[in-house]
Amino acid sequence: MGNWGDCEAVESRPDVVSGAWVFRGTRVPVAALFENLKDGSSIEDFLICFPGVQRTQIESVLEHEAMAASNPAQT
Repeated sequence: MGNWGDCEAVESRPDVVSGAWVFRGTRVPVAALFENLKDGSSIEDFLICFPGVQRTQIESVLEHEAMAASNPAQT
């Protein structure tokens, strides 16, 4: 994974989910998105299950990971 500190759609605070990276303004871990996608869920499914997360946040996270994957020397 890339450096999540560079992604405005997420945050990490010690008092929220033990400091795990979560979608900003929620308690939904970013890892939950990847786990759900891996298990065959769509983005729509994820948005229904986690209504506090915005589509733009998901798009930002996926774009961030795509950029990190295409520039491995910068991660």
